[in-house]
Amino acid sequence: MARLLGIDLPNDKRIEASLPYLFGIGLTRARVILDAAGIDRNKRAKDLTEEEISKITAFIQKNYTVEGDLRREIQQNIRQHMDMGSYRGMRHRKGLPARGQRTRTNARTRKGRKSTVGGLRKKEE
Repeated sequence: MARLLGIDLPNDKRIEASLPYLFGIGLTRARVILDAAGIDRNKRAKDLTEEEISKITAFIQKNYTVEGDLRREIQQNIRQHMDMGSYRGMRHRKGLPARGQRTRTNARTRKGRKSTVGGLRKKEE
């Protein structure tokens, strides 16, 4: 199994499709990386030699922020917004969408399960 930056890549997939398993690398970046390293896009991950793996790893580490460093950077940016007290930070703190989406309907991913408010009490006679 090919291992890049601590992540196991699926063996049977083409390397072009395997690289996006790394956080921070999509299909376009994967193609750029493979072209720069001079590796055929159609090659399977299991067929890579140690030399090719080291070429890919070196290129990624030199040019991109990926995996743990990228996750940490994103979390620091969100924390900075929250500490600053910006609008986006307040939305993050409240667990609401931060990028202008509507919340009257939808937004269940950010808001969580629906909890009914009001309108439950029966009339006493």
